[in-house]
Amino acid sequence: MTLAEHDPIRFMGAAAMAKAWDHEEKEELSLSKAAEYLLEECRMVLPGIQALFGFQLIAVFNQRFGEKLSPFEQTLHLAAIALVAIAVALVMAPAAYHRQSGARVLTEHFLDISTRLLLWSMLPLALGICIDFYLIARIILDTSTVAFLAALLFAIFILLWFALPRVASLKRLITRGE
Repeated sequence: MTLAEHDPIRFMGAAAMAKAWDHEEKEELSLSKAAEYLLEECRMVLPGIQALFGFQLIAVFNQRFGEKLSPFEQTLHLAAIALVAIAVALVMAPAAYHRQSGARVLTEHFLDISTRLLLWSMLPLALGICIDFYLIARIILDTSTVAFLAALLFAIFILLWFALPRVASLKRLITRGE
């Protein structure tokens, strides 16, 4: 069996993948199905964010926290906690909005607002994770020159969460115009 037969997606080149995206099957979702998917995405993301938040909170009670981190770095950790708390609030907002704006009514406005809230949650989440990554790398490697690793991690988040979806959308727009 050849590599192309075993794993055709990995075997494809970038041009072939872009062409495959152009011809991928698409289905318009009903408003209720789209809202169901969106709320399900929120429910999937929330436990991971909450677990991260819990670990962030208990870190300050670790003896090494005060010994290894400068006051500025401890403040950075507090900022990371705040960013993750903001992400939690943004991810939970669609459910709260839906309950209070009409639990038995579904509108495009609800779907638009909820989608934006979920997307907006990704930026503070990425920043909070990267700040804490920097602090953990600083403790483990005992050097402050690890900031580039945190910046690289942030770039990966931005690439995967924001750039990649837009590149695919842009590609579809360009090929439709031809």
